[in-house]
Amino acid sequence: MPILDKKNAQETARYTDFVRNSPYGNALQDLAWTKVKRNWDSEQVYLEQDGNIIAAMSILFQKVVGKNTLAYASRGPVCDPYDLERVNRLIEEAKPVLKAHHAIFLRMDPEVNYDEKLDQLYRDAGFRVRNQGLGKAELIQPRYNMILPLEGKTFDELMPGFSSKTRYNVRLAQRKGVTTAYYHDDDALKTFYEIYRVTTERDKIGHRPYWYFEEMLHAYDENHLRIYISSHEGQPLSAAIAINYGKKMWYLYGASSNEKRNLMPNYSMQRAMIEWGVECGCELYDFGGVYQLDSSDGLYHFKEGFCREHGVTEFIGEFDQVYQPIGYFLFTKGIPTLQKLKKKLRSRKK
Repeated sequence: MPILDKKNAQETARYTDFVRNSPYGNALQDLAWTKVKRNWDSEQVYLEQDGNIIAAMSILFQKVVGKNTLAYASRGPVCDPYDLERVNRLIEEAKPVLKAHHAIFLRMDPEVNYDEKLDQLYRDAGFRVRNQGLGKAELIQPRYNMILPLEGKTFDELMPGFSSKTRYNVRLAQRKGVTTAYYHDDDALKTFYEIYRVTTERDKIGHRPYWYFEEMLHAYDENHLRIYISSHEGQPLSAAIAINYGKKMWYLYGASSNEKRNLMPNYSMQRAMIEWGVECGCELYDFGGVYQLDSSDGLYHFKEGFCREHGVTEFIGEFDQVYQPIGYFLFTKGIPTLQKLKKKLRSRKK
């Protein structure tokens, strides 16, 4: 069966093993991620050859208008995106579940670097390609990430590739007695969330509910997820969640308190997580997305300092297969325009 029966333990284990060992696998395509996204429905499809799985795709479904849904293969599919014939076969196998969920369109955003040939390949095949010229509010995942190649080096061997200020701050945190430890338990998660709430209030950004992180903690075991907490004299100052998946260490969420910021606890925390990546034999350490390629932006400045030698990584963006053109237009153009108008009207009333 090309559609995964999640009640079949043997088939589920075989599917999971393929995704986790595929060079195209990603934590967001893992079945564990569907537990994190519990407010979305999900289905998984796959292709077989000679009894072996050769391609897979986990699809999340979110209702957007009535019974109609957005179908989203986050960081999928799990196969070579340049092999369009295989990608199309996978989508063909997904049609029964796409129809059952009344999908307006299927969105894929494989974690692959931007390439004009790949861009044109999908445009020529009839996909709506979304990348250059779109802002962060128009894309689900950021297109620009800061990624540090680990190249089998130790942290000290990686240090020369950092900016001089980043090297200084790493050493300052150590010199001032900042310590970092990792955990995989509910108490640590509560500490993380307390600091996370402080961060979102300070930076005036939205925050996820506690249950979201709780599901994440329970979805991934301690070999795949750790909560890092940096402290000074027993006082937690910063915290982060890191995921070890495939050949990549992924810095997923970070937070810092308003106390003792001059001790640079975030740099101690990054050091510990990068060292975990080195220890696990990861090839890459992903600092996550950046939205402004400008050193005046604090997020960019912090992450770029670790990636000074390699710079920013630009991903290909989103490929949309459209099934309901009118619904697609409303979702991508009409609704966002209306939301912007409402926001403008609210700001005028203030």
